[in-house]
Order: sequence, then structure tokens, then C-alpha cells
Amino acid sequence: MDITQRQITKIAREVGKFTSRMMKEEGVGTAEFDLIHVVRKSPGITQAEISKILGADKGAVAKQTANLEAKGYLRRENNPADGRSQLIFPTEQAQRLKNSKAHIEALFYEWLVEPLSKEEQKEFAHLLDILYHRCKEESKADFPEMTLRIKECE
Repeated sequence: MDITQRQITKIAREVGKFTSRMMKEEGVGTAEFDLIHVVRKSPGITQAEISKILGADKGAVAKQTANLEAKGYLRRENNPADGRSQLIFPTEQAQRLKNSKAHIEALFYEWLVEPLSKEEQKEFAHLLDILYHRCKEESKADFPEMTLRIKECE
């Protein structure tokens, strides 16, 4: 039984809605921000690699990449290892956008925990940190425990 009632997911969804609304004012949609995030994490990536990571159609990624390049978030360089492809890099504007999104999210979470006492906030942050590290370790290991649990349910 899920004692959390998926409330972490529900909170994250609401924060995401608000953040997306604010990001749209900067002219960047959710899918575009996801693409920028991939490029920021792997500067010098190809469009084919972006498509694979995002699980998105190559044509859609090509269109988004071109749009983001025109908006000044990405830049291209010829791939010295393969003359047929180009490498995609984030610009300073992409970094500022990341900082802007993080700032919006931080403000939302600060507002969210205001009803808690300082001691409750500290304990909540501590417990959340434990859960985050457990989640991150599972992700880095390619989700072996969760894959097993899903297979056991089948």
C-alpha cells in the first residue's frame, strides 16, 4: 500500500504546471525545456542522441532544435568526427533559463513549506534528502530493484 498516496507526484505536477506557465512567458514550452536540459547535461550532443534520450521523433527534435537555435538557446558546430552531423551546445541564454526555472521552483517550494515550523521544515528536508538519495542510487544503477518489483507484479 502506498502510504504517500502519490502526493510527491501530485505536488511535483502542480509545481510543474506553475513553472510551465512562467516559462511560457519566456517563450519556452515544456518539451523545449526538456531538450535544453538534455543539451546542457551533454554539451556537444547530436540530434540523433537527443532523440534517443528523449524518446522523441527525429523530425520533431530537428524542428525544436532549429526553433531553440533561432531563439538563442542553442548553437551548432560541425561534427569533426562525422561531416554529416552537427554537435549541439547550450548558450549562456540556456543557462540563464535553467537558473530561472530553478528560481521559480525554489520560490514555490519555499511558499509550500511556510505553514511548517522551522523544526518541521528541517526534519522534512532531512527525510526528503534520504528519499532523494535512495531514488538517485536506484536510477544510477538502472533501476534494478524497481524493475524486479514490476516483474513480480506481472
